[in-house]
Amino acid sequence: MISEALILSGGMGTRLRDTIPDMPKVMAPIAGIPFIYYLIKNLEKKGITHFVFLLGYKHEIISNYLNAEFAHINKTYVVEDSPLGTGGAIHNGLKYCKKDQVAIANGDTYFDVDTIQMELLHSNMRSDCTLSLKPMKNYDRYGSVLFDNNFLVTDFIEKKQTEEGYINGGFYLLNKNSFLKYSLGNIFSFEKDFLENKILYKKLYVTIHEAYFIDIGIPLDYSKAQYEMKNIL
Repeated sequence: MISEALILSGGMGTRLRDTIPDMPKVMAPIAGIPFIYYLIKNLEKKGITHFVFLLGYKHEIISNYLNAEFAHINKTYVVEDSPLGTGGAIHNGLKYCKKDQVAIANGDTYFDVDTIQMELLHSNMRSDCTLSLKPMKNYDRYGSVLFDNNFLVTDFIEKKQTEEGYINGGFYLLNKNSFLKYSLGNIFSFEKDFLENKILYKKLYVTIHEAYFIDIGIPLDYSKAQYEMKNIL
């Protein structure tokens, strides 16, 4: 059972600057409660017992809040002196994980995935990384993920107007040892340089989830989260 999770929490929330105070994006208030609270509570329900927070911008705000509100959880803070990109941050954070299989969560996205379903496929297929996909209609904000009948990823499609497809929900199960064998430098993107890099030979699989999904990265969806998430706990 997956028991460790890396939480990408270094985002500045630049696109929300006119909507929220100058604070890390994971601390953006949703119905009066920091967004990161919802993420942690959801992951606790799924069996996560060790949280590794990958921090950067104004990290003290996050750690002070977590120390007060979540004193009971086993947590590790990994602070970047300078931005490493999502891939560099994950690479750095894996040093503090003891398990071979680790969950990765974007700190600005809530996706109530079925982790049991993900773990089953991830294990059976010996996947290097298993992605959670959300079916979506009429979108242009996200790229799309293509896969075959065995749920093996075949391609990533750039952002464009799409009538119907599957988007990357930003929650992953990662084989730590498989990921660490690639030499991608200290600063790189997990999405572009690892997942979408066709030069690298790797096994990427997907699971599909109809569950609630929201990405608070833009003001419109941040506003939507205010009334959609207030009764989610």
